[in-house]
Amino acid sequence: MAGKKTRPKTRESQEQSKTRTRKIIGLLRKKFPEPKIELNFKNPLELLVATILSAQCTDQRVNLVTKDLFNKYRIASDYANANVAEFELEIRSTGFFRAKAKSIINCCKDIVEKHAGNVSERMEDLVKLLGIGRKTANVILGRAFGIPSGIVVDTHVRRVSERLGLSKQSNPEKIEQDLLNLVSQKDWIDFGTMMILHGRYVCLARKPKCPECVLNRVCPSADLFMRTISRR
Repeated sequence: MAGKKTRPKTRESQEQSKTRTRKIIGLLRKKFPEPKIELNFKNPLELLVATILSAQCTDQRVNLVTKDLFNKYRIASDYANANVAEFELEIRSTGFFRAKAKSIINCCKDIVEKHAGNVSERMEDLVKLLGIGRKTANVILGRAFGIPSGIVVDTHVRRVSERLGLSKQSNPEKIEQDLLNLVSQKDWIDFGTMMILHGRYVCLARKPKCPECVLNRVCPSADLFMRTISRR
């Protein structure tokens, strides 16, 4: 006798996904009414440097390093003319300091030579700079210039997007494209920041805090995680 067939789960339509995404944004805004990135900066150049330093490093550590760094290096030419060995020592505690030093110094050389020492407000210019990918460019354009160029996709956004069922992709640019199709442009900047904060403090990689999560009613992964928690 054939086994009982299970009814396949109904796939969410694009419009249903957009409606659920709007609910997600509304709930996140209640949790993070004024979402801000946690890197300290006063201008686009400082944000560019801080964002490069933040790779594989906590924002808290970067802020400790840049507190002195930003007092010493004030304009792009200061970084471009920096002593490499000395600069490496100054940023050593952020990890991968040799690669980061190379990126920052060479990036600032290009800024001096090609953009008169100013950080460009154009995506196509930023992604040509050493050490600047689309994610970093989105951070700079969104948070330094207020330009909604896209949605920042870091490890937190990637994880939370998958758990929320907003994207099944693994490539950051493909994830971003999925999110751009669901999120209104006016929300692009804040959405990325709220997703990062949510991933950092609530939707943790190993032990997500589903019972206290404001999104647990609109998250397809919440039931699974909460059942796991209840069996412990």
